[in-house]
Amino acid sequence: MGLSQGLRPAASLSRAGRAGVSSVSMHNLDHPKIANDITELIGRTPLLQLNKVTAGCKAEVICKLESMEPCNSVKDRIGFSMITEAEKRGDIKAGVTTLVEPTSGNTGIALAMVAAAKGYDLVLTMPESMSLERRVMLKALGAKLVLTPAAMGMKGAIKKAEDLVGELGLGKGYMLQQFNNPDNIKKAEDLVGELGLGKGYMLQQFNNPDNIKVHMETTGPEIWEQTDGKLDVFMGGVGTGGTITGTTKFLKSKNSAIKTIAIEPTESAVLSGGAPGPHKIQGIGAGFVPGNCDMGVVDEVVQVSGADAMAMARRLAKEEGVLCGISSGAAVKAALEVGSRPDMAGKRIVVVIPSFGERYLSTALFSELTDASKAQKADEIPADVTQVWIDGLKADADAKAAAGGH
Repeated sequence: MGLSQGLRPAASLSRAGRAGVSSVSMHNLDHPKIANDITELIGRTPLLQLNKVTAGCKAEVICKLESMEPCNSVKDRIGFSMITEAEKRGDIKAGVTTLVEPTSGNTGIALAMVAAAKGYDLVLTMPESMSLERRVMLKALGAKLVLTPAAMGMKGAIKKAEDLVGELGLGKGYMLQQFNNPDNIKKAEDLVGELGLGKGYMLQQFNNPDNIKVHMETTGPEIWEQTDGKLDVFMGGVGTGGTITGTTKFLKSKNSAIKTIAIEPTESAVLSGGAPGPHKIQGIGAGFVPGNCDMGVVDEVVQVSGADAMAMARRLAKEEGVLCGISSGAAVKAALEVGSRPDMAGKRIVVVIPSFGERYLSTALFSELTDASKAQKADEIPADVTQVWIDGLKADADAKAAAGGH
């Protein structure tokens, strides 16, 4: 099944719009009434206007809720695209090929979902610093998981994945290649061989063009259609660079005046020319500039600290009812900073919310709530209240017996 089934490319539809916008691309925003499989429910996520955390912000801030994907992250799109496009090229085949990929979690979960639906074995390498929820979800979806040292970040996971594919033999491994780091192409290939699985294929999300393609064909057209072409700034965090690059290329093809702003961790500001470093914003800030990140389409880079990202994610949950992850907090924090500039009055910012907050309950984002919840004890119930409850149950049982047990 290609993009025509699950994620549909846009078709052009003329429509009056704002000055300088002559047409809007019509994108099918409806899910099927009954899906044939889980992949047909990927994409077509809603937009949400923020209202409470935006105090002092001069611009309108609209969130693209990728947290509402089937597996709750924007990576569902590329998980589907990379596997489906590889199938169409004849590179992989269910029941024959073992898929291998380094991941910080969300791409792995998306791949595991699609692999399960299509019948592939999947091996994932992931830094040990990623959340416990991610580990459990990957295993629940049937993937085999190998952890790599936290200090090595995504570079370590990539290296392990490449080693694994290599052990399966050149030409036999398939790595999806979501990232692109030529200095770390060895470790994933070892792993598949160690696990005794079939021929491996490393998908390589960091430099796989199918990553960019799916955002050009779906995410960008969706935003354009949902806003009727009325947006001034598009913002998103950079993990693989696929979302920011693909979405921007489509949007700027419709209106070159749209500004794109990328978001990265202050602690690992590589896109801004800084040095890589450890940080708390899972999913972005890989420590290098990914091959899929076309900085030529990015107009500006904004840095957000891990502490600020988590603080905003908590505010979004409490004040807007938007339960999201740490990188989502970073995205909104950056959007509010940009939207507060004097020249942003009356303008519209669309920012990507990449993932759902339940995936981060065991992390520093919600650690205080987790500890408090574990320590919480049941309230005592007075004996007379308990007796009233018991008497009520007996009375109900007697009434049913008298009525013949119905």
